[in-house]
Amino acid sequence: MKKLPIGTDNFTKLIDEEFYYVDKTGLIRDLMNNWAEVNLFTRPRRFGKSLNMSMLQAFFDINGRSDLFNNLIISDYSDLCEKYQNKYPVIYITLKDVDGDSYSSVARAISNVIGMEARRFSELKDSKFLLPEEQKAYEQLIINADVGEASTIQLKDEVLKSSLLTLSNLLAKHYKSKVIILVDEYDVPLDKANGKKHYDKVVELIRGILSRVLKSNDDLQFAVLTGCLRVAKESIFTGLNNLHIMSIQDPMYDEYFGFVESEVYDLLKYYGLEDRKGTIDEWYDGYMFGKKKVYCPWDVLEYCFDAKAGWSGEPKTYWANVSGNSIVRRLLENANVTIKSEIESLLEGSSINKKLNNNLTYQEIYDTPENIWSVLFSTGYLTMVDTPRGEYTELKIPNLEVRTIFINQIKEWTNSLSNEIEANKLSELFFEGADFEVKEYINMFLKQTISIRDTYVKNARKENFYHGILLGLLGHNSNIVLRSNVESGEGYGDIIAFDSLNSRGFIIEVKYAHDRDLVSACKDGLKQIDKKNYSEYLIERNCKQIKKYSISCYMKECEVMIAT
Repeated sequence: MKKLPIGTDNFTKLIDEEFYYVDKTGLIRDLMNNWAEVNLFTRPRRFGKSLNMSMLQAFFDINGRSDLFNNLIISDYSDLCEKYQNKYPVIYITLKDVDGDSYSSVARAISNVIGMEARRFSELKDSKFLLPEEQKAYEQLIINADVGEASTIQLKDEVLKSSLLTLSNLLAKHYKSKVIILVDEYDVPLDKANGKKHYDKVVELIRGILSRVLKSNDDLQFAVLTGCLRVAKESIFTGLNNLHIMSIQDPMYDEYFGFVESEVYDLLKYYGLEDRKGTIDEWYDGYMFGKKKVYCPWDVLEYCFDAKAGWSGEPKTYWANVSGNSIVRRLLENANVTIKSEIESLLEGSSINKKLNNNLTYQEIYDTPENIWSVLFSTGYLTMVDTPRGEYTELKIPNLEVRTIFINQIKEWTNSLSNEIEANKLSELFFEGADFEVKEYINMFLKQTISIRDTYVKNARKENFYHGILLGLLGHNSNIVLRSNVESGEGYGDIIAFDSLNSRGFIIEVKYAHDRDLVSACKDGLKQIDKKNYSEYLIERNCKQIKKYSISCYMKECEVMIAT
């Protein structure tokens, strides 16, 4: 049985070592049949961009192997294979790991990436087709690669800006063939430099490198670039009239990034996991690219890997672990009343209509909330309900995984709104048995935050949301011991806190009033505390004064009852 390709984005390795491959080689056919000299694909992280780029390199590379594509879709197109397969020198670089605290460190990292790729063409060093000065130019490109990633050497800016152009010219002259250029995650250095002093210089550098190699380069056969954002306003592609942009909204090539339903079903069937289809649909499906509904491949593969190993618990938020969620946090921090209401609508499973801006710069992302909606869409936190028919796009949260990311970020944000003074005040109210004041405090806080009401999420998950808020509110008090879901008596108490210095404690049972009957839900909570004997935990810790609370919630309302 083939291995699952967890984290494998090298096409040759994937085929040679018999990993399961979801065949996307039809992309080659469509690229050749829908010719564009420079192609830019914008897609969220972890949707197969890097593997597709590696696949393109393996197919076109003049030193590649045709056997890698045996029995794949592209092999059915013999005329196309005969004309294009292994016919071109291919330059392939990825900028996904380029980062630095200064312009110099970013430039040095890019020098190294290009130098490492240049070193792959060692035949240029002594090529009889190159003049001595051209061989010297090649040696200048590989100087960083020779000393490795820790290099303190940096190509001069003008040399670096012309480095890909220089390499393409040398390869074309040596092989007497035009060159294919592949640049993966071109915008990552811009994203990581955003908000830093060297941002403008990084923009200028990326613009210089790409415009020189892609514009008016007679040795260019064609180029493919990938990224999250188009960043056209940055003038990265100034004057590049041969650029064809395929965004999430475009139907062309829509099935080649992400898994379509038939591909997911075949994968599950191969590993005997057909019974997990419903779970995968709820958690990892829901994206709309062009006219195709797609799943996040990273999630599907990770879930299948865990399922094969025997995991039967709640699905995990795999994508959250590899994608920074700061964009969601920034949206929350800058949310006005309207935005909070829109977020609540999204969490309910509803949609919102937004006019998207596809020409943002990274520096403009946080200028207005409307810009943030555009970035949430481009980066996969929101998706289209359907293909846009006008200037507005209907957006929704794609699946339970992304909804969970939003909810977790909301919890963290609401927790940060509290402070030590407020936490001490609230804790004291609980210890004193001031149920009315506790209710007033919590209701006031809920009105400032964002509530969740999801018609198909289980009540337990809704309770967890309010449970998390209460933990956050109380957690800043360093004078009490706070426990969550702690074993006590015959069950697990939601929240148990105690002050050992004064031998006192309190218990909180959290309920979600799905029918909005807050009073009945509170009564049920108090009965549960007594029935399960949750007080045992505090009694064992010599608490002489124990208060028992049931707190029921519904959207921005709460009711508080104390056992008498």
